[in-house]
Amino acid sequence: MAGTVRILIDDRSIEVPAGMLVVDAAKQAGIDIPVFCYHPKLEPAGMCRMCLVEVGTIQVDPNTRQPLRDEEGRPVVRWMPRLQTACTTRVAEGMVVRTNTLQVREAQRAVLEFLLTSHPLDCPICDKGGECPLQNLTMRYGPAESRFDYWDKMHQEKRVPLGDLIILDRERCILCGRCIRFQEEIADDPVLGFSDRGRGMEIITFSDPPFASYFSGNTTDICPVGALTTTDFRFRARPWEMTPIPSICPHCPVGCNITLDIRPSARKGGWDILRVMPRQHEEVNEIWICDKGRFVHHFATAEDRLRQPLIRRDGELVPVSWEEALDRVAEAMRQAGSRAAGIIGDRLPNEDLYLFCKLFEEALGSPWVTMDPPVFGGEWVARYGVGVGTDFGRMGPGSLIVVMAGDLEEEAPVWFLRVRGAVRRGARLIVAGGKPQKAERYADPILRYRFGTEVLVLVGVLRVLLEENRVAPEALPRLEGLEALRKAVADYPLDEISDRTGVPVEPLKAFARAIAEAREVVFIFGREGVMDGEAFAGMAANVLALTGHVGRPNNGLLPLWPHANTQGALDFIGVRPLPEEVPALYVVGADPVGDGRVMPRTGFLVVQDLFLTETARMADVVLPAQSWAERDGTFTSGDRRVQRFYKAIPAVGEARGDWEIFVALALRLGQRWRYLSPEAVMDEIARTIPRYAGMDYGALAWTRPQWPPVGTARDLYFGGTARPNTAGLGRAWASEAEDPEARWPLFWKALEVPSEEVMLAVPTRRLYHEGTLIARTPHLRSWVVPWMARMHPETARRLQLEAGRMAIIQANSRMLRLPVEVDPAVPPQVILLPASLAPRAGAVQALPVEFRVEVGDGALPR
Repeated sequence: MAGTVRILIDDRSIEVPAGMLVVDAAKQAGIDIPVFCYHPKLEPAGMCRMCLVEVGTIQVDPNTRQPLRDEEGRPVVRWMPRLQTACTTRVAEGMVVRTNTLQVREAQRAVLEFLLTSHPLDCPICDKGGECPLQNLTMRYGPAESRFDYWDKMHQEKRVPLGDLIILDRERCILCGRCIRFQEEIADDPVLGFSDRGRGMEIITFSDPPFASYFSGNTTDICPVGALTTTDFRFRARPWEMTPIPSICPHCPVGCNITLDIRPSARKGGWDILRVMPRQHEEVNEIWICDKGRFVHHFATAEDRLRQPLIRRDGELVPVSWEEALDRVAEAMRQAGSRAAGIIGDRLPNEDLYLFCKLFEEALGSPWVTMDPPVFGGEWVARYGVGVGTDFGRMGPGSLIVVMAGDLEEEAPVWFLRVRGAVRRGARLIVAGGKPQKAERYADPILRYRFGTEVLVLVGVLRVLLEENRVAPEALPRLEGLEALRKAVADYPLDEISDRTGVPVEPLKAFARAIAEAREVVFIFGREGVMDGEAFAGMAANVLALTGHVGRPNNGLLPLWPHANTQGALDFIGVRPLPEEVPALYVVGADPVGDGRVMPRTGFLVVQDLFLTETARMADVVLPAQSWAERDGTFTSGDRRVQRFYKAIPAVGEARGDWEIFVALALRLGQRWRYLSPEAVMDEIARTIPRYAGMDYGALAWTRPQWPPVGTARDLYFGGTARPNTAGLGRAWASEAEDPEARWPLFWKALEVPSEEVMLAVPTRRLYHEGTLIARTPHLRSWVVPWMARMHPETARRLQLEAGRMAIIQANSRMLRLPVEVDPAVPPQVILLPASLAPRAGAVQALPVEFRVEVGDGALPR
């Protein structure tokens, strides 16, 4: 086998990849070598010495090149004079390793004995008890008794906040450095470090605010002892008291696999989600999750959840029975008939989206349904989205990742981690945008364009590709509209494009050439500052189609959708304009009023949600829905992977699943629906929707062994407390370009680019932007980014505004009252607004507007 070597481990001959670490080679052979500092996702450190083994090489006769043998015919081994660390030693041909000799066992016993001299006897109260590598390895390899006096133990602080989310117990820390290395190598937030030396050495945080990272919770997972704990779980439960339920993170397009650890609540009755843990999926999130996914689960059990239906009487919303509420909604919808309209949020599962559309089409005969929020590019993602099997973990030399019009860490944090990992392995990254972002640390080149000119940048790329004849030969037979595109692009000289966009010609050419020359290209696109979404997504699709980077894994478009099931909402609902006025409007899982979007005027409004939102406060009927944790369902991630999540906790109050409410309404409207569970709905989807063919719950639950093996019962140390995936890896539906017979149409439309004098309102997304769900998470309160109007100091001076003062901003027909934040990173002539508040029409993301800005007072809009 090419690229492999044959070695002996404990007299067992195995063949492993050349250069593999001995600890990993042993693991592949089913042999456990104990470790503390080593972690398969981190660079070797060799700090704890727990993995010491005997290493030697088989002696070879220089004349015959055959192994020398002793009198008994056994190969002669030259052993190294000292034990070697298996986590830093790489395999070589003819290597011999012994992991279970007396010398090795004595070394392991000594390491554990030394560790325990400074370790407190906290097992009865330690959060790590029951899943602690130190505990497990002490039982397996440690001494039966200690020679050291308990009273000579090192005593340090027991509760040291490293920030609002993570607590350090310095007595328990064994100084393995896993947390420091994760923050430096994986997250690129080097905010932790060692202080002092010897027995006084300790972990400290360097950042202000402390432990400033979106990924701090992962350090508690990979900590091999109970030194790091999260503030929302510390001292709340032991592992055997909790039931782990597989789930999917509901917050962003990555689709991270998670586990909800639940237990009956001793404080308030019912059940609690005590913690959220990563669940291994090497093609999606590996074993990482961001802190939003870890901590923003408290909304599911929030005290202010809607618990029973409400009907408006005498101007007030009052509780009523489900029967009365459903009868009232059904009657209003029946009267509205084909003129009824619906708005449904992109956080809802696929099963609910499918039934909502079916309710309007079959029971009401109405075409007036749309998703919220409005997005663009869905048709191009369906045609040229990343190929099935795309995996950042397999990208390296020859791979190119482009991030354009989006902030990767803020909008899809775990994709940021995985893209950084690909760059460390040799992949190339190009970042193009209107303002700085963290991903630019690894980018070459960086293209900083003026907001609103992103389409023109891509036209420049197309012009370079066509002028330099860099159209992929394999793409030529499949392209449609090539000559028309060539003719249209010729009207845009590169010098003029450079002047309008602010991007010099040479970086523009380098951008185009990098795409053309790469073996594989993933083009990640967002919505930040985009004025014409259709044109932007279409031009990005053109670039990939011309260079042949579609229709196969690790190639294609990857959208930074706003939520976990935006792709599913596009698949089942889509974006379409609604009439300005309708007799009845049904809003599900969306808050158009609170988010500042215009919704149709209506004589009857029904809202179905978790909380009494601004839209719900205006409703005639309010229906309480279940959260994702209270029911089964599926989400479709940004790479079109359909994954299932499982019911974890009972419903709050009388809340019902959205699908269940739709079924009850359909029956009242004369339909003969017989769906008894979300699984039955998904069975129908798998039979009738081509994209989702065969994706029933059984198929989505399929799994396979993954490397590295983590969280198994025998070796919790190997991957910390990440959970193994036994509940399903999901399945992705194929883009149209993956059909070998499909044609690849190209796109063109007339361009509209704002002048440099026009002020732009640009919506931006921040991971911790103020919102309905994050507001129910007290642990993140100090991290929440309030609604503000951010602008360059020169812009503020010209508008006669001061930081911190309230400004009334008129953008088109929208009035916003926001405090001003002055930020030199914001480009001139631009005001950055929260994505949910920025004025927009349809899918327009940046508006050239005449601003009227006045100094004023008043509360923030809610």
